[in-house]
Amino acid sequence: MIQLRESWWKRSVVYQIYPRSFMDSNGDGIGDLQGVISKLNYLEKLGVDVIWLSPVYDSPNDDNGYDIRDYQAIMQEFGTMKDFEQLIDEAKLRGIRIVMDLVVNHTSNEHAWFVESRSSKNSKYRDYYIWRDSKDEHPPNNWGSIFSGSAWEKEDATNSYYLHLFSKKQPDLNWEHEPLRNEIYKMMTYWLDKGIGGFRMDVINFISKDEKLPNGVVHSEQQYGDGSPYFMNGPKIHTYLQEMNEKVLRHYDVLTVGEMPGASPEEARIYTNSANQEVNMVFTFEHMDLDSGPHEKWDVQPLDLVELKLNLEKWQHALHQIGWNSLYWNNHDQPRIVSRFGNDKDYREVSAKMLAICLHMLQGTPYIYQGEELGMTNVRFENISDYRDIETLNMYKEKRQQGIAHESIMESIYAKGRDNARTPMQWTVDGGFTTGTPWIEMNTNTAKINAEQVLADESSIFYTYQKLIKLRKEHDIITNGSFQLLLPNHPNLFVYKRQFEEEEWLIVANFSKEMEQFDWNVYDRRNDNGKVIIANYETPEIEGDIMIVRPYEAFVLAFGRR
Repeated sequence: MIQLRESWWKRSVVYQIYPRSFMDSNGDGIGDLQGVISKLNYLEKLGVDVIWLSPVYDSPNDDNGYDIRDYQAIMQEFGTMKDFEQLIDEAKLRGIRIVMDLVVNHTSNEHAWFVESRSSKNSKYRDYYIWRDSKDEHPPNNWGSIFSGSAWEKEDATNSYYLHLFSKKQPDLNWEHEPLRNEIYKMMTYWLDKGIGGFRMDVINFISKDEKLPNGVVHSEQQYGDGSPYFMNGPKIHTYLQEMNEKVLRHYDVLTVGEMPGASPEEARIYTNSANQEVNMVFTFEHMDLDSGPHEKWDVQPLDLVELKLNLEKWQHALHQIGWNSLYWNNHDQPRIVSRFGNDKDYREVSAKMLAICLHMLQGTPYIYQGEELGMTNVRFENISDYRDIETLNMYKEKRQQGIAHESIMESIYAKGRDNARTPMQWTVDGGFTTGTPWIEMNTNTAKINAEQVLADESSIFYTYQKLIKLRKEHDIITNGSFQLLLPNHPNLFVYKRQFEEEEWLIVANFSKEMEQFDWNVYDRRNDNGKVIIANYETPEIEGDIMIVRPYEAFVLAFGRR
């Protein structure tokens, strides 16, 4: 991995595109590469440096592209290889790099490797996947799939089971097998030679499994065992990532981010320490699990802001001057943040801006998910048949079989379902995504929330994101400054300061609809006349030693450092 004096990705802002839902250019109801190309000027205006493109590889779409049939072909619905090459070129003209999704924990069961692997125990490709014989007509262990049900599927042709941590149409690859690893490295090189700017690596810390495949603990109200201790951050994960760097990544100046559920800050220090030559940054899930029950995300709990603050503080300190943080509220697997941690009814715009300011002032590389800059919200489909996400549909079926009421399950889906993020991008008052029938219904609020309107309003959420991106490029304190949390136990205010050389910035964010008070004596800078860097209200209100923090207000004040 090439290291520059300051790696370019440290000052970059990434915009994630879910191609199926971004922009449809041909009226078939499915977003495509020409649709992305048509909106590059919009992204250039926003100011982003990188587009992370969710999978566009050939796929039967059991899991919306995360089940890959051919790593070196473009999904026909999205366009052609020529379209992809045009996207790289057109983005480059605007100073934007294209980062691809690298999905190498599993493939589709329609991939040529798996078709051969399942055909015979003597197949050359047998060891490309994880096969085990049954135990007295039972699966090899008790692991449950992340998408519900058993993590094992029986193949009658060879009387054996293959492992699938996700859908049964997504068999896990066997990274113990060197020929498989070499095939993956050749594929990565193929794309890098086309000029892409790096990889977001899907569940990359799952690729090393405990070869003994021991049973997992069966938690209360769960049917299957929890295998995560045996496939997350496994015994050879660092060996594989370092080999990937040695064989491929060190030859290119690229961004790499590993999606790593279950990775602790201590583990992330190892993954992201440049001396170890693994990845530039990781996606942590800890802050995304704080409003879930102990064993599953569908058990929705209210957010405790104190827990959120302490979690983000932990990550800020752990990776400072050692590794690097990725910063995100949203992605294709998470519900819309303004509906989750903000207030999408009475304070949608102001709370969306608050969440943006709070996150983008932290140290790390921010990720914006399509529509976040518009303040797009969660969706409430009344019928389960209107949903498309396999995780959601499998969960619904399993819980109905357990006798759980439809209405109760739907409330969990409304709060946490992945389709909340996957409804089409809202471009105009009447939608603007497609001239045809969209592959999934649009949110019903597109007349109120759309790009057409926010671009015409200089005070909109879009321009708050634009300003935050510009600030990151202009101020070293955002990239390099230290982090200190203030008022850690305040239930509604998230207050922290950043320091670098002669500068000190104070960031205040109110996560509630209540009027709150910030006592300047806590900070001891009242008389220094801090300069407002960015705010989501007009000038902050100060009365003597007390600052009144309005509902969902956020602002940044700059001071000279003492």
